Amino acid sequence: MPATFITSFPVTGSGPRVAVKDLIDMAGVPTTAGSRVLAETAVPAERDAACLAGLRAAGAQIVGRANLHELALGVTGINPWFGTPENPLDASLAPGGSSSGSAVAVATGEAEVAFGTDTGGSIRIPAACCGVCGLKTTWGRIPLAGVRPLAPSLDTVGPMAAGVAGLVAGMRLLEPGFAVAPDAGSPRVGRLRVPAAAEVDDAVTAALRATSWEVGDVDPGEWVTATRWTAELLVAEAYQSNREFLDRDAARISPDVASRLDAGRRVSPATLGEAVQARDAWRAQLAGLFDRFDLLVSPTLLILPPALDDASQLLAARATMPVNLAGVPALVLPVPAGGRLPASLQLISAWGTEEFLLAAGAAAEAAVAGAGPGRGSGRR
Repeated sequence: MPATFITSFPVTGSGPRVAVKDLIDMAGVPTTAGSRVLAETAVPAERDAACLAGLRAAGAQIVGRANLHELALGVTGINPWFGTPENPLDASLAPGGSSSGSAVAVATGEAEVAFGTDTGGSIRIPAACCGVCGLKTTWGRIPLAGVRPLAPSLDTVGPMAAGVAGLVAGMRLLEPGFAVAPDAGSPRVGRLRVPAAAEVDDAVTAALRATSWEVGDVDPGEWVTATRWTAELLVAEAYQSNREFLDRDAARISPDVASRLDAGRRVSPATLGEAVQARDAWRAQLAGLFDRFDLLVSPTLLILPPALDDASQLLAARATMPVNLAGVPALVLPVPAGGRLPASLQLISAWGTEEFLLAAGAAAEAAVAGAGPGRGSGRR
């Protein structure tokens, strides 16, 4: 069985091919969350997760239960129990996590759309590592009933695809009747000047230049602080979601996952209270920026996709977590970085504006593709 999927299904019809992260319940199939401890006791789900209703109504075919970083609590995508999905850009590279199998499924063409979850970057990080597109949706927009929780105040479900058109198709499956805005117009863009490797920074500059959008620099302000508070909230809630497994079987959980769960156990109520206050302040700060800008832009990762042996660099290199703290949507797409590997551009918009964000993403994708030979998806 290829490591892309924990379970594969035969394709028998002509509907769209969709991969579903093995964190999302499917009727009649156990949900393992990429964990051997959970898999040993998991029973077939009685019903589909609510977010699969549109997929079923559209006659889409689920090609497989996509593999993931164990319990969805990790950024590398490395899974010692079910295997590590192979990055199609280069087998020596990390696929990124936690939605590693979902990213690989669309990068290889095994699925046209994949559903992933994003709590601190778990759609956007593997999309960046594998050279595909991903959409972190507004918190609460896509129902989470039947999706195994990690950190409920941050968890979201969203689509992944080889291109932005696939993300639109994915949103129509997740939210029947969804319609992208007809035109993004000429958005006012604020470029968040988060520190990144030179080749990544240059790739973002080139992509924005290709769009001809009005771009102004923005001091990221409390970006670093927001990252820290997101991490505190995430591990604290992840411990509450998984405490029975940590307390009973800590030695049988991946060491990196067990370590983060243990860190969550040690977050004090006072720290959690401070984190909630910081979240409110961060949301207010971003709301002020969205009064001035239609889009905020940053790299998705501050580095190019790393080697498997260096995959832990992704923890510090992800520019994703403040988006989850704010609850707003973000779209990522690959952009050329002057070598064999792509960088990834992150577009962030105001709460509930996926219709506009996808139109802007399509415009950016077309502009980059038209900027010169080889300046499209960044994939082989």
